[in-house]
Amino acid sequence: MDFVHINWLAVIVAALSAFIVGGIWYSRPLFGAAWMADSNLTEEQIKSGNKGKIFGFTFLFSLIMAANLALFLSGPQTDFHRGLAIGFHTGLFAFSAIAIHSLFELKSWRHIFINGLYSVISLTLMGVIIGCWR
Repeated sequence: MDFVHINWLAVIVAALSAFIVGGIWYSRPLFGAAWMADSNLTEEQIKSGNKGKIFGFTFLFSLIMAANLALFLSGPQTDFHRGLAIGFHTGLFAFSAIAIHSLFELKSWRHIFINGLYSVISLTLMGVIIGCWR
């Protein structure tokens, strides 16, 4: 793990990609309505949230995840395939953590899969971006 070999622009783009995936994934036509129902949230509650806080911290945490992933992918052997594999396996790790917390919170399996698969997909995409953009 070497900070010198990290492409920080790729890290920023990878972090932003989580916003794009999340915007699609949690849209009403895809999984947004199911996620809201399983989270016991109403449209009014969603609209009343502090958007600056929510999106600001979401970007910060996405940036931390992308930078951490970039550390795992900082070796000279990194390419598309390695980025894909490391991103996917990191996503499985995140899925497992989400599942554990959600089980104790008595969330449904649908809720677990909606949130967990979002992590798998977004981290896999982050890995691909970082792996390809050397």
